[in-house]
Amino acid sequence: MTRQEHRSHLRRAALSTGAALTVVAAIAGSAPGAGADSASTPGTPKLKLIAASNSVTLDRWEDEGIYLDLGTYLTVDNAPFEFKVTRKSYKDPVVAKQVLRDGTTTKTKKLPAGMVKDFSGLSGFLNVTIKNAAGEEVAKTKGTYCPNNAAGRIRPDAPATSHYPESCSTNPWTLGSVWGVENGWASNTSTVDYDNPVDLPAGEYTATVSVAKKYRDLFGIPNDRPAIKLTVRQQSDEGGEGLASSRSSAHHGSGHGGSGHGTPSAQSAGGASHHYGPRGADAPTPGALSHALQDRGTATHLGDGRGHTDGSRIAPALKPNAQRPTGRAAVPADVPKPDLRSLPAWDIAITDGEDGDVPGKDYLAFSANVWNAGPAPLVVDGFRSPGKDLMDAYQYFYDADGKQVGYTPTGTMEWDPREGHEHWHFTDFASYRLLSEDQTKEVRSGKEAFCLANTDAIDYTVKNANWHPYNTDLETACGEQNSISVREVLDVGSGDTYTQYRPGQSFDITDLPNGTYYIQVIANPEKRLKETNLNNNVALRKVILGGTEGARTVKVPPHDLIDAP
Repeated sequence: MTRQEHRSHLRRAALSTGAALTVVAAIAGSAPGAGADSASTPGTPKLKLIAASNSVTLDRWEDEGIYLDLGTYLTVDNAPFEFKVTRKSYKDPVVAKQVLRDGTTTKTKKLPAGMVKDFSGLSGFLNVTIKNAAGEEVAKTKGTYCPNNAAGRIRPDAPATSHYPESCSTNPWTLGSVWGVENGWASNTSTVDYDNPVDLPAGEYTATVSVAKKYRDLFGIPNDRPAIKLTVRQQSDEGGEGLASSRSSAHHGSGHGGSGHGTPSAQSAGGASHHYGPRGADAPTPGALSHALQDRGTATHLGDGRGHTDGSRIAPALKPNAQRPTGRAAVPADVPKPDLRSLPAWDIAITDGEDGDVPGKDYLAFSANVWNAGPAPLVVDGFRSPGKDLMDAYQYFYDADGKQVGYTPTGTMEWDPREGHEHWHFTDFASYRLLSEDQTKEVRSGKEAFCLANTDAIDYTVKNANWHPYNTDLETACGEQNSISVREVLDVGSGDTYTQYRPGQSFDITDLPNGTYYIQVIANPEKRLKETNLNNNVALRKVILGGTEGARTVKVPPHDLIDAP
């Protein structure tokens, strides 16, 4: 990962925490119960755009622009601001419905076409105009608004915690999302595009922010236009890699693989650049981690109660057992089980090798995800034999009250010493194969071992989806070299992405002829894991190889409506 990528990831984390602190400090002075006087139609949120501060200072680093976190928020009063966003399949468009709750009834209102194009938020919601000290317009941007963005309370009588998910998904294969801002909360409206910083030299500016007219009309938002004094401050990269490394420690970025699935850095059909070197440290995919600084205690509102895993509370972490299970292994027939489903590969590119590969060869690299459609989490414990780099693995099962009611042996976990891994991998989770054009011949195999983590929200509308999964990064689940046991969990509604920047996420295609192939992703390949359904464990993605040795290319046709090569 480059120093610039490290710095961008740190800024991403800084936006998440700093923004949430700012809104509370800026507007929490509203009188207790302020929302009562502003009540309008029951169940209809009252919205307002505000600026948490009249002035902000943003840093510009050498050879970069700036990222426009202006500290503007959408405040929510009278009722939650909530949406259910779904698509029936990858052949169908994304549909967003506003959810209106008045305490006794729940209604939905479908949003007009074009307002929601994917699962990242409300498209074209925010308009930002920037003028220099002479009053000349120097920049103009439009931003997507994610209601799940950095949030904080605006009144002391507001719910202490938000039960909504903490980000909007950027995974191309997402099927269902829930967005929301609690009554009495506000969420940051800023959209920070780390691939497209705004090119503003150091100096003084004025930024004017407004909500687009189509959204003002739809949601009844006043036409407020906060003006913010913007100071752009030039910073230097002096300090070397140590500075970059310290920034990267706050990385809140990108799947099992550091650079994430949105930045293919290799040679495609029309490009000649490539990437060679470490694939980065493990971290969740963008959209998987918290964008809200908030009390992480258990919420006690909106139907919270014992045994709930439906997103109505922050679920407590499942703790590993202290010792190997005893007694006869058994799986009750009626116990809830997970449903593992593979997603088609994406972020597909040609590289000349990564850690563990042979330099100079041609590799077809890709990102892959297996997710859990529920209705129960996948829970796997590993127990180590002293002195061995191998653990015996067991799958556990729970009843509706969270009581363990069964377990079964399910393979092994192994210690992976490779740079970028260096943790315990479950060996029977998924495998990869490259198939011939007629899908009858396996031409390459890439069986992989995995540390399970909830890196991506794939469908938070399925039964028992946990909107606040515990292990969203590898540090919470995968253990150390001296670990005696580990617990790895894939929660309901979430998936585990391994990006193309991970060692082993590729096929050696040096001697393969040009032509059409299929990348096959298989969940639970040995069928050792107990599931509700074994018929949805395979996904295929078509690829077309071209070029010559040392300069191979790949074309990736769209998969139904998903054009994510």
